[in-house]
Amino acid sequence: MKEVSFLNPEFFWLFLLLPAAIVWQIWKRKQQSATLKISSVKGFKAQKSLLAKLKPFLFVLRLLALSSLIIAMARPRKVDISSQTKSTKGIDIVMAIDVSGSMLAKDLKPNRMEALKKVAKSFVEGRPNDRIGIVLYAAEAYTKTPVTSDKAIVMEAIQDIKYDNVLQDGTGIGMGLTTAVNRLKDSKAKSKIVILMTDGVNNAGFIEPETASQIAKEYGIKVYTIGIGTNGDALFPYAYAPNGGFLFRMMPVEIDVNLLQAIARNTGGKYFRANSNSKLQAIYDEINKLETSEIQELKFYDYDEKYRPFVWIACLLVLIEFGLRNTVYRSFI
Repeated sequence: MKEVSFLNPEFFWLFLLLPAAIVWQIWKRKQQSATLKISSVKGFKAQKSLLAKLKPFLFVLRLLALSSLIIAMARPRKVDISSQTKSTKGIDIVMAIDVSGSMLAKDLKPNRMEALKKVAKSFVEGRPNDRIGIVLYAAEAYTKTPVTSDKAIVMEAIQDIKYDNVLQDGTGIGMGLTTAVNRLKDSKAKSKIVILMTDGVNNAGFIEPETASQIAKEYGIKVYTIGIGTNGDALFPYAYAPNGGFLFRMMPVEIDVNLLQAIARNTGGKYFRANSNSKLQAIYDEINKLETSEIQELKFYDYDEKYRPFVWIACLLVLIEFGLRNTVYRSFI
């Protein structure tokens, strides 16, 4: 009965009539049978037949019939609810991710790049109704994944992010932002967002970040900027080791905070500083709250009415009680 609901549960109050009916039956039971008054019963052998013992069962049938009718009036039914959601005013988001060598710094655990990938995947999972794209940049930039609603593709693209020699090393913030803007400029979405992440200063590329932010503003694209890196010094890779890995040494963390703040302010976005794994997660959580989609949820209810069997049971019990009372017990004394 866990899946059964009742349309008119107020009819269950009628069950309070059953105890009253029982009390009335007990009080009136002697008046419902024929009686004979004699001076003495010593000459009669007191032996109650089985038929007489079963006569109270007629009243039980009547109570059961009444109970079935009460349950039927309460309208028991099972409901199967299916829902469908759709974004009525969705958001297109491009994450522009710095993949320069400095992203291997170990001030975030295990390094900046891996920490960012983990948080970015969590962010994508929390945006089921928006389209998301990935742009990677160092000294140059390219589109890893165009804006798409296929979250599996986006998740796989984030997982595959790594430092390699595909892009010339350096930090071209203007290049990354321009490439992201290019992916969004023709979008018809309600809101267009770029999340620009970097851990350094602009030192490469032929497009100035200020120019890129002005282009973003003209297309109505809001830019959230995130500076990744702790305050002070951090372990940075500076050379290759003989085994093909990296050699690390302590170096000062340099992030062009003023530039990132100016980009965010110019486009109506916001600047964040992620100096730890938890702070980076909190930043993405805040952006997730700032940019919400308008979702329309449609619910479909399929009702399976269950009152009919109780009606049939009540009718059957009434017929049985009526038949017995007017046949077997009709002239019974």
